[in-house]
Amino acid sequence: MRSLITLLAVTGLVILPPWLMAEDLDPGEGNAAFRHLPQYQSYLENRDDTRMTEFGGSVPHRKHDDFNPLPKGYKHAQPYLKNLWLGYPFMYHYDRARGHTFALRDVTHTDRVNRYDEHAGLPATCYNCKTNAMPQLLTRYGDDFWAMNFHRFRTVLDPDRHTIGCTNCHDPSDHMRLVITSVPLTEALERQGRDWRQASRDEMRTLVCAQCHVEYYFETGEHGVAAKPHLPWDEGMNPEDIYRFKSAGDPDRDGFSGQFRDWVHAVSKTPMLKAQHPEYEMFHDSVHAQAGVSCADCHMPRVRVGPATITSHHWTSPLKSEAMIRSACLGCHDQLTPAQLRERTEYNQARVWRQLNIAQEKSVRAHEAVRQAMEWPGVDQALLAQAREKVRKGQWFWDYVSAENSAGAHNPVKALDTLASSQQYSDEAVQLAIRATGHAIAESMDRPIGELVPPIREHSRKLQQDPAHLESHPWLGYLPLLPEAELIWDGNQRLR
Repeated sequence: MRSLITLLAVTGLVILPPWLMAEDLDPGEGNAAFRHLPQYQSYLENRDDTRMTEFGGSVPHRKHDDFNPLPKGYKHAQPYLKNLWLGYPFMYHYDRARGHTFALRDVTHTDRVNRYDEHAGLPATCYNCKTNAMPQLLTRYGDDFWAMNFHRFRTVLDPDRHTIGCTNCHDPSDHMRLVITSVPLTEALERQGRDWRQASRDEMRTLVCAQCHVEYYFETGEHGVAAKPHLPWDEGMNPEDIYRFKSAGDPDRDGFSGQFRDWVHAVSKTPMLKAQHPEYEMFHDSVHAQAGVSCADCHMPRVRVGPATITSHHWTSPLKSEAMIRSACLGCHDQLTPAQLRERTEYNQARVWRQLNIAQEKSVRAHEAVRQAMEWPGVDQALLAQAREKVRKGQWFWDYVSAENSAGAHNPVKALDTLASSQQYSDEAVQLAIRATGHAIAESMDRPIGELVPPIREHSRKLQQDPAHLESHPWLGYLPLLPEAELIWDGNQRLR
């Protein structure tokens, strides 16, 4: 046990409890730790990986930016993201993540957290999937932690030592056994009558990923634990199941009552839902999952390191190189070449991506239809309410695929079916809004989306302090002008 803790402490992947001092560690027992050095060396590859796949990769470009080349923008972008999230912090900043080892550094730099004010605007909950320190933080603060000010922990958590590491998924006191350290996942499984401690090793090779690669929302203080993450699986894991769950909350079970909303869209005044990153939900009923394949089989394949074979801890896409495809895929698909496997996957992704952007544009059109309708004299409020419900549902189904991050690779059939539903709901929203005005807005709505509503290309907290910026796009005018302020936080450094 001591040798394993020695390795983790030296490599900076665990917080040492206050009772464990350096002199308590016996360097003479360190040789056993070298059995884990190959895994740690593969983990370090996460810090240096800047390779891209066709639809993603490790360069942290802006996901709405289709007008700049890497590293700022990328050819496969969704230009209407800022429009769709208007009024919600995601409108300020949404980059492709660099990966697990940068998680803590990146969350302290994101513009979604208000770095211009003493109050962050987002709770400490946002550290839940960014640090290996969560068990210690919850031990010290209990359920009060979730709603605490995000800024309070900027100088406590070191962006390198306390980022995602070994102890998020392994128990150093029990031969590095796979464990679940996520309280929200443990509670979600308990509500399903499942205990991860009884799970097989193969099941754990997926469940440890489900600690973070899942959809969640924050409980409300009125009914649940303020800002505590909650996984909405009680009705099922598919988009229609989660939508139904969030439409009629049971306060004793769900931590909210009635219809849940993450924010109200600034233009259409629709109570909206924001999907997080439902990779586990998208994958759970896929062909691969039904065949018994785990997340680790593809994203942490077995690799040769000298005379040994280990599980790679370089968490990444197998599409980044022919060698990765061979390690991750050919164990099952030995009748195909790496080139054929890449071509097949990208074939599915290209079709999902096309429908994703069509669904995105239809959702923007639906918001605009409701905007025009609600400002029309004598609008039928009952039909307008129905239109808003379709807007909410259409964008949720789009976001379920968009936020899932694999461009359909994890489950192309479900991704395409979900996007078809999104497009249908958004189309219905437009028709309801038109009917609500007695077809008065039909002609003005009958234009290409780029003319009807241009993409919002630039927007940030700093820009929202500028009146001229809010006049630069018709939709930005629905946002409040923020008071002028200077940056207070840059990562974990206080500037003033």
